[in-house]
Amino acid sequence: QVQLVESGGGLVQAGGSLRLSCAASGLSFRNYNMGWFRQAPGKEREFVAAISWGGGKISYTDSVKGRFTISRDNAKNTVYLQMNGLKPEDTAVYYCAADSLAFGSVLSIATTRYDNWGQGTQVTVSS
Repeated sequence: QVQLVESGGGLVQAGGSLRLSCAASGLSFRNYNMGWFRQAPGKEREFVAAISWGGGKISYTDSVKGRFTISRDNAKNTVYLQMNGLKPEDTAVYYCAADSLAFGSVLSIATTRYDNWGQGTQVTVSS
């Protein structure tokens, strides 16, 4: 079955950096668009970043542009989220998600487009 396993979360001071990883198995990774989402306490899950199956197209939510970088290694079935300049408002559980392209190859920011989800990794940024 499909498994997405996130790692790399933790506690960091404002201005610090973390690198999240998401290892995928049970799917043809190179045929999936991949996304990162986050959910803070009491808030809805929100889009953070997405990368197309070949890595040629990337999208970010405005609040992380210039600070976060999404990338993927199809040989390792892994997607990454490099987070620099972290702020307390970045505190959330971060989830990776896979889009099977059943509805097309355009990058999506909608949670409903993603078929498979990881269990999440906690990122806490102290002020």
